[in-house]
Amino acid sequence: MGKLVVLGDVFDSSQIIRDSCVVVDEDSGIIESVGARSDTDFPKSARTIKGVMVLPGLIDAHVHFFGTREYSLMSWVSVPETLAALRSVRDLRSLLYSGFTTVRDMGSKGGAHLARAVREGVIEGPRVLSCAKSLGQTGGDDDPINLPLDVAERLSYSYYCDGPWGCRRAVRLVLRDGADFVKVYCATGSTPEPKAGSGPVIRPQFTVEELRAIVDEAHHSGLKVAAHTIGLESLKNAVEAGVDSLEHGMGLTEELAAEIKKKNIYYVPTLSIFTESQEFMKYVRNPELGDPVYVRQHLTQDMEIAKNHSLKIVCGSDFGGTLNAEHGKNYKEILNLSRFIGNIEALRAATVNAAECLGLERLGQIKEGFLADMVVLSADPTINVENLSPDKIICVIKDGVVYPQNP
Repeated sequence: MGKLVVLGDVFDSSQIIRDSCVVVDEDSGIIESVGARSDTDFPKSARTIKGVMVLPGLIDAHVHFFGTREYSLMSWVSVPETLAALRSVRDLRSLLYSGFTTVRDMGSKGGAHLARAVREGVIEGPRVLSCAKSLGQTGGDDDPINLPLDVAERLSYSYYCDGPWGCRRAVRLVLRDGADFVKVYCATGSTPEPKAGSGPVIRPQFTVEELRAIVDEAHHSGLKVAAHTIGLESLKNAVEAGVDSLEHGMGLTEELAAEIKKKNIYYVPTLSIFTESQEFMKYVRNPELGDPVYVRQHLTQDMEIAKNHSLKIVCGSDFGGTLNAEHGKNYKEILNLSRFIGNIEALRAATVNAAECLGLERLGQIKEGFLADMVVLSADPTINVENLSPDKIICVIKDGVVYPQNP
């Protein structure tokens, strides 16, 4: 196929290289060189793309492919798996064309199969790392307790497990399903189905002993563990058990942040799923309602603590393709992060930090020898993160392939 040349200012995830030239070998999809345009020789016959700013391909480390428009646990579990997968084909394409070349699926019907279909080139989309099914305790988060247990187990995109050996078996089941990592619910959260209609109630899920069994079994098989955590006790349990990333991470304290930093655990705050929801934001706008799910604390105190302790913050939107969390608008998470940690660090959260969190050694940077994943933009997001919006994208490059094909 030859060479692909990308011209423009380049943010390589650590610095901005002005008037730069990136040379890509289209056959291997590998970056051959990065440097100042004036110092780079490239074939005049090479395909050339020019933009104002070139970024590493964006990474969303926390998504779902629910295949429904409703933000409702009952909708998520009752939608037929085939229909959810077919609807998700559209969402995958939207993600890719909005600059996201890698995503981590935190539990969806058929998520592991979607990942395989993308790898095989059957459908267009970002590379997908899937947990296959998430892990929850019986009667916990993502268990629709208004349904009989056998029905809930049959419909759910989670495995329910209890006790250390039951938890180990569940890890082995997701391995059998083709999981790339393990996702575990360490707390209730946004999706309970209370029988009495009492509203959200936060309580920890799994004992430390159970969580340690999950982490040990996953790590023994070379898989990382991502932990859904809301509330101080669930955070403490997850950190003590040795998980690799904290998802949501709501209820942070100074002391716990120091421990998270010491253990090199990644922090994925998923701000956008809250800021895009009228239901969640009512707790921020009206202090009289209290803060039962820690949203007000999370959008203020938690993020300040994370910043002050220099936690490794990672971009994760928690968007699932629902009406208030549409795929294709995932850049809003980078925008939300920028309000706390600045534009450059927010971009790092969606590139190099996310790649490290996911264990992807040759992604997240524009660097010689790395996979050629890039976003070519008509405006500079280091100045204004709104410039990541899809209407500013000239083209997206994944594995050296340009989307759309004729930018």
